[in-house]
Amino acid sequence: MKTIDFPGARVPSSNIVLGLMRIAELDDKEIRALYDSARAAGVNTFDHADIYGPERHACEERFGRAVRLGAAERASIVVQSKVGIRPGFFDFSHEHIVRTVDESLAALRTDYLDVLLLHRPDTLVEPEEVAAAFDELHAAGKVVNFGVSNHTPGQIELLKSAVRQPLVADQVQLSLTHAPLIASGVAANMAGLDQSLSRDNGLLDYARLHGITLQAWSPFQKGFFDGVFIGDVEQYAELNAVLDELAAQYGVTPTGIAVAWITRHPARMQVVLGTTNPGRVAEAAAGSDIPLTREEWYRLFRAAGHTLP
Repeated sequence: MKTIDFPGARVPSSNIVLGLMRIAELDDKEIRALYDSARAAGVNTFDHADIYGPERHACEERFGRAVRLGAAERASIVVQSKVGIRPGFFDFSHEHIVRTVDESLAALRTDYLDVLLLHRPDTLVEPEEVAAAFDELHAAGKVVNFGVSNHTPGQIELLKSAVRQPLVADQVQLSLTHAPLIASGVAANMAGLDQSLSRDNGLLDYARLHGITLQAWSPFQKGFFDGVFIGDVEQYAELNAVLDELAAQYGVTPTGIAVAWITRHPARMQVVLGTTNPGRVAEAAAGSDIPLTREEWYRLFRAAGHTLP
């Protein structure tokens, strides 16, 4: 499996990440089976957020209680969480960031987070407050690396005006069929073509230039929680035909090919899975380092409905 090296990290991070936002209703045995299936497939990176679950820290608490990581196992994995979303508003204040991290650590039963992400852009952000929180958490050994989620280049630059630590990741929505991050650049300067409109202010190129790892969430969604495109032969017949063909060629499932389309990109992205099905984790992980050719990658791109001028 391909890996990502974050600055000062104890271990490299797998380019397939298991997101744990849906585990609150699972029992301990089911959570442990999900975790074990991920580890068996080569996945060592686990994504949380304080808001995942019916109440704050619910999924983090379920993970911590069910998995109960020993020291050696904890040192071999990457645990990531997010902060900043509160009921009805966003909050990047120093107090909220620090308090939430302490709560996440207690829920997860760990002494540190490998990565902390700011979850959604807070337009009332004071970069100096974020910097103070990051300095405090880093100095205390509670967070190794920091990043963001759903942020534009300008929003990242604003944070960097005060934050001293590198911002190593930006988690954004990306799939074969929801790919403005990539598709807008392909159709740049094409007047009258909606695809040419940049919806993230050139984030893809910015991330590559600044060493920021893009983490793709909802990698199988048609759009914004509109259902998955895999197996949808009514809306995406051509895409599914190509997925099936390439899956047979590479000896994986269509899920693996959908993952490979993202991981094949030279931006070296990570794919964040949202499944609670151990078998699906293995299917997705199989796509981690499939070497799609340029022709195959663009064939999938076209079949997903994107224009190649």
